[in-house]
Amino acid sequence: MKSADVIIIGGGIVGSSVAYHLTEAGCRNVVVLEREAHQGKGSTGKSMGGVRAQFSMPISIQMSLYSIPFFSRFDEVMGHPSGYRPQGYLFVATEPRHLAYLRENHARQVAAGLKTAHLLTPDDVRRIAPEIRSDDVIGGSFCSTDGFVDPHSVMTGFMLKAMERGVELMRETEVTAIHTDARGISGVETNRGPIAGRVVVNAAGAWAGKVAGLAGVDLPVEPLRRMLVPTEPFDKVAHTSPMVVDMSSGFHYRPEGLGLLLAWNDPEETPGFKTNFVHSFIEKILTRGVDRLPVLEEAEINPKRAWAGLYEMTPDHHPVIGQVQSMPGLFLANGFSGHGVMHSPATGRIVADLITNGHSDMVETELLGVERFAAGRLLHETAVL
Repeated sequence: MKSADVIIIGGGIVGSSVAYHLTEAGCRNVVVLEREAHQGKGSTGKSMGGVRAQFSMPISIQMSLYSIPFFSRFDEVMGHPSGYRPQGYLFVATEPRHLAYLRENHARQVAAGLKTAHLLTPDDVRRIAPEIRSDDVIGGSFCSTDGFVDPHSVMTGFMLKAMERGVELMRETEVTAIHTDARGISGVETNRGPIAGRVVVNAAGAWAGKVAGLAGVDLPVEPLRRMLVPTEPFDKVAHTSPMVVDMSSGFHYRPEGLGLLLAWNDPEETPGFKTNFVHSFIEKILTRGVDRLPVLEEAEINPKRAWAGLYEMTPDHHPVIGQVQSMPGLFLANGFSGHGVMHSPATGRIVADLITNGHSDMVETELLGVERFAAGRLLHETAVL
């Protein structure tokens, strides 16, 4: 029977990062199982690709402080491009409560060691984003090392380097059962036969809850549709613009190709495996967009180029990372609630540390365990886009 020291379920950006970081730790007998014919068909390939350290919770900030410098040297280390563009994230405040929130977050970010984030005056905001309507702007925050990456390229770079070091990627391989015995995990069953192994990593993205269920573990991860709308080529906003976030509406945009990529979380969206794009969303997002970015009226939208992907949501919008206490050998790397791409380097490092050393120095991993939900110890990250 085929066997491996570590079996990773899911070949997206998180699973690929775990595989790479395991090889960094000297663990080479690793198999990655990807049910599709190509990697990145799930959330990875549909992501907006934003990376930021401007969070409200220390644990999220710490994960960004590992991940963003990692992206900055990714090309050199991996020999493959990450597409990292440090054009910044600009949060635009129009209400006193939003400005107070940014001040509180900034204090936490500085305390965690982030040195590239700054609070802004209204004039600072206008200088960075001269295209926006700013008559009601009272301030903002900006971090120059925030920006965007190419998620598919990052995933590919991680996996190619891992495979160079002996990791096996099995495509079109779906896990149909997770085997256990008195010691915990003992292997998996797939459509291509069984694989024995004492360590399984669930990196199945929006499908993570179903995969955990194969081992009898209740993992509260739900898929939530997120729709993105690109414009046609458009030169009214500089291609060097940061990601601009209108805190009053939640509308945000960034440069993409020769145009812009527009995003907004529809509060009417309900959980489910819905990956179709709804055309009525275009009017909703443009209504919010034009209000903050008036030049958007001149942009052309081709509905056929818009798309929908899935966020993997947990009840507290924080990931679940770590070994399941009741099931030795089952490690979770799930529920990133929109932050999987940006925190993929940190997640890979944390999971590899836990598997090879039993602990990680990066964050308090106990806070991220799945057991927190049953115990009512939820984390409350409020800086969620």
